[in-house]
Amino acid sequence: MPKFALMALACVVIALGGAAAQESREPIRIAVHDWTGQQLTARLAAGVLERNGYRTRFVVTDYLAGLDAVVAGRVDLVTEQWDTTAQAAMRRAEATGKVERLGALGPPAFEGWWYPAYMKEWCPGLPDWRALRGCAAAFATPDTAPNGRYLGLPGLWGGFDAERIAALGLPFVVVDAANEGAMYADLQDAYARKGPLMVWVYRPHWVTSKFAGEFVAFPDYDPACYVDPKWGINPERTHDCEKPSGEIWKYASVEFARKWPKAHRILQRFHIERAELERMIAEVDLDRRPLPEVAGEWIARRSADWRGWAAP
Repeated sequence: MPKFALMALACVVIALGGAAAQESREPIRIAVHDWTGQQLTARLAAGVLERNGYRTRFVVTDYLAGLDAVVAGRVDLVTEQWDTTAQAAMRRAEATGKVERLGALGPPAFEGWWYPAYMKEWCPGLPDWRALRGCAAAFATPDTAPNGRYLGLPGLWGGFDAERIAALGLPFVVVDAANEGAMYADLQDAYARKGPLMVWVYRPHWVTSKFAGEFVAFPDYDPACYVDPKWGINPERTHDCEKPSGEIWKYASVEFARKWPKAHRILQRFHIERAELERMIAEVDLDRRPLPEVAGEWIARRSADWRGWAAP
């Protein structure tokens, strides 16, 4: 090969190598929301990135506003957007062209109305949702009687349960818990004394492995249920169906791949199994172990995995 060609090739190699090395030294800003599972996945993502030489910083955001923060340039990475409650937020953010969907986190997303198994003594038609029309009083508390109480976080997490109650003609009242911790403390208290309880439960979570209970079986979900009143059993209202299910999605800014190409590759491959995540959530919420400690143990156990995620 002529000498000048060798010199040109060397320059190309040096240039390419230099380009690959010129990743931004800015900290990767990771959204943190208000429930333990997401705080764990944010911490896991940060830990894996830090072990690959990146700096990270956590930014507290509301769940449904998380992608808005990415669009506005305040956040670089969101580890969880659920098909159950965030579809509208995902569509809105994607329409701006400023976010990128990095793939599924791993655990399937599921949410629903959950009740302890002992409640079937007073409402034997369960899990069929129509049974609730005749036995709502069994789920009543002094502040809702004679209507049943449904405990959730509709204002924060977009569950549309007030709309569901109205559409299906259920004699229930939505009670908004102060936060997730208060909601599940109420669950544990009611279960211990066999008190009335109907509560929002989602998976991945520890509730379904710790307590015997069931989810109410509502009419099957269809996208039209949320937008077309004529769909479903109530021709005058939307939301006459169960909540959607699906995946939990990871998102980043569209600039992420340019600024941190290796980190982008890692995060596309980053995933966790539902059983692993539920176990860690239980360790934090029930065993009162420090969240960073629990996350650090997972990172240590999974070192072979995340080293593979970093490979070209």
